[in-house]
Amino acid sequence: MKYGVAIFPSKKLQDLANSYRKRYDPHYALIPPHVTLKGPFEATDNRIKEIASKLEEITSKVKPFSLNVLKVSSFQPVNNTIYFKIEMTNELETLHNSLHGEDFFNEKSEFSFVPHITIGQQLSNDEHSDVYGQLRMLDLRHEEQVDRVHLLYQLENGSWTVYETFRLGEE
Repeated sequence: MKYGVAIFPSKKLQDLANSYRKRYDPHYALIPPHVTLKGPFEATDNRIKEIASKLEEITSKVKPFSLNVLKVSSFQPVNNTIYFKIEMTNELETLHNSLHGEDFFNEKSEFSFVPHITIGQQLSNDEHSDVYGQLRMLDLRHEEQVDRVHLLYQLENGSWTVYETFRLGEE
């Protein structure tokens, strides 16, 4: 089964992201707006229990923190994804690095970690240019507290749902 680890922002921020995702993100119906900490990976039932236990250990050592949306940005020219850029914090970096480190999955990320919430993807070059040109003008500053991380799993229809939730800083 496929699993992943993510942070779900507040309803207010999800509603804002969804106002764009409805039109520009083909994955809109498959998963709510989120910040990916560990992308999709395969695990057996036994292995996911070990992973959940390790995730509990990791999250207990990270205190709740502020999630700051800075602006709209893009991964262009790598791909035509448009996103809300999230300020890198020590806590986000620690969570990401712990999920990719030697004592967890021991694998490097395919890309460098850029905390973000996707609002548009798989756009044509022209559509990307048009949409990004409009959205990057928005003043999107937003701040909220994050106090939990979610282990997700993928259903047969491709959608994602919560397997287990871990509160930050609870040793």
